[in-house]
Amino acid sequence: MTDHVPAVLEALDSSGNVARKPVPDTHQMLRRPAAVCPDARSFVKNALLAKFSLQDLAAVGQFLEPIVLRERMILQEPKRPVEHVYFMESGLVSLRIVAAGSMLETAVIGYRGVAGTSFLWGGYPSTHRSVVLFPGSARRIRVEDLHGVMKERPGIRERLFEYLQALTFQCVQTGLCGVRHDREQRLANWLCLASDAVDARVLPVTHDYLSSVLGLRRAGVTETLLRFEEQGLIRKMRGVLQIDERESLEQKACCCYKLVSSAYASSQSAFSTSEPMS
Repeated sequence: MTDHVPAVLEALDSSGNVARKPVPDTHQMLRRPAAVCPDARSFVKNALLAKFSLQDLAAVGQFLEPIVLRERMILQEPKRPVEHVYFMESGLVSLRIVAAGSMLETAVIGYRGVAGTSFLWGGYPSTHRSVVLFPGSARRIRVEDLHGVMKERPGIRERLFEYLQALTFQCVQTGLCGVRHDREQRLANWLCLASDAVDARVLPVTHDYLSSVLGLRRAGVTETLLRFEEQGLIRKMRGVLQIDERESLEQKACCCYKLVSSAYASSQSAFSTSEPMS
C-alpha cells in the first residue's frame, strides 16, 4: 500500500483536473527524497484527512472523488441508508432533524469535518438530513469502499469515531442550548460556530434562515442582530453578515460555544500520524 502514497497524494491535489491526469510511474517517484511526500499533504483541504498518516491517506484516497457542493443540495435524507461520506473541503453543510413539518438544525459541518458519518453506528438509517448551506467542494467516498478500507486500516475508523463523538456532542448540546439559553446567546453561538467551520468572517445567511434553524421569531432575530450591529460586533448587508469584533461576539455566546469548540479541539488533538511530518 505504501507504493501508492505519492500517486494518491497527486490525485488529491487542489486542482479538480489532477485526478484525471495519468499517474506517473510510482517507482520513479519513490526514488525522490522522502521529504517530498509530507509536503504533498498540504494539498489536502479537509482537516481530518490532513491528520491521516500517509499510508491511511493513500488507502482512502484511491476511492475519493471530487464533488461540487451546490446550495441546497441534499447529501443525506433521514430514514435512508447512507451511501456516501463527504470529507468537506469548503462550504458549509447543515445537519437537521425534520419532523412533522418542523426543522431543527443540530450542527454545521465545514472543512474540519465529515458529513455522513452516521453509518459508523452500525448501518442504521440516518436520523438527520444533511443540506448544503454555503456552496463549496468535498471529496466523497462510497460507504462500502470506506468499510473495506477501515477493515484493512483500523486507524481510520478510530479517527472517524473521534470526530463522530465531537459531532454527536454538538448535536446534543444544541438541543440543550435551545431550552436553556436566550436568543442573544444562541445567535452569537451560531455565528461563531459557523465562522469557525468555514474559517471566514463573512457569512451568507439571512434573518429568515437564522429564524428557521434556531426556532426563533424572525422579528426577534432582526432585533438582536440590529443590537449586535449597534455594538459594532457585526455588519449586515444584503444576504450577508460580516463579523467585525469576533472576541466580543464570543463573549455574547453561551457556554455551548466553548464546550463544542473544546470537543472538536480534543478530537483533533487525539489524531496522531504514524509518520513524522518532515
